[in-house]
Amino acid sequence: MTHAIRVHELGGPEVLKWEEIEVGEPGPGEVKIRQEAAGLNYIDVYHRTGLYPQPLPFTPGTEGAGVVESIGPDVSGLSPGDRVAYAGPVGGYAEERLIAADRLIKLPHAISSEQAAAMMLQGMTAHMLLRSVHRVQRGETILIHAAAGGVGLIVCQWAKALGATVIGTVGSDAKAELARAHGCDHPIVYTRQDFVAEVDRITGGAKLPVVYDSVGKDTFLQSLDCLAPRGMMVTFGNSSGPVDPIEPGILAQKGSLFLTRPTLFTYSARRADLETAARELFEVVESGKVKIEVKQRFALKDAAEAHRALEARQTSGSTVFTI
Repeated sequence: MTHAIRVHELGGPEVLKWEEIEVGEPGPGEVKIRQEAAGLNYIDVYHRTGLYPQPLPFTPGTEGAGVVESIGPDVSGLSPGDRVAYAGPVGGYAEERLIAADRLIKLPHAISSEQAAAMMLQGMTAHMLLRSVHRVQRGETILIHAAAGGVGLIVCQWAKALGATVIGTVGSDAKAELARAHGCDHPIVYTRQDFVAEVDRITGGAKLPVVYDSVGKDTFLQSLDCLAPRGMMVTFGNSSGPVDPIEPGILAQKGSLFLTRPTLFTYSARRADLETAARELFEVVESGKVKIEVKQRFALKDAAEAHRALEARQTSGSTVFTI
């Protein structure tokens, strides 16, 4: 028998249970993979608490990498022994899993399973933000909240490689140094600095074309004040809680702003878009422009401990489960 983390009721980290499961054989269009690593992401917390509902019971986890064990009928382009990785759907906190073949990406030789589990969801989210939602141009100045987090460190490096000036908010001096080392030109320690005032100072009052915000409630309204007229507010997470309802007129008052709430699962729903995002992500990693650094490792059975660390803001960069 194989093992997985299962959630039978919504709640705190204690609802993450290490259990034996029966995986079965792949059906039409499916692949069975033996996982070597899985990623930890804040969306896993949203699933566990019910903010983003999942049918109970379920296995959390939307990012992982491993080896193909068997393929079902109507699967082409994959064979047992292939190294693969994915970003979504749920089911990643498992030693083995079934997954739709069209969600899998073959891994280049230069990228390990651990690296892949630390970058597929986070890296393709960064690609979505920088190359699709708002296509960052050389000479632009951008703001990324949680700059020392998994997505944040990738965004800092990638945006810097694109020729942008990067402003990032962080929670401590240590995280400020980490962000700076990964391309953040102006780390702002939000616990003692007013990031709106700092953005105004750094840009000489010109403000920004785009803000990328995964924090949510605590930063949303102030982020609007960082935008230049016709700027874009990109809210893509809720680590501090969901954003309160707003009157759309506030976007007009603050400069005819744009507001979007993108998800990677929408932007990668088409196979061609998934392949493009993965290819461009692999290219910037293999070139050395973006370095994927695993900062924390946990055994999969210790998923509850990992969730506690994540929610307590004790992590930085990428965290993976070893399997």
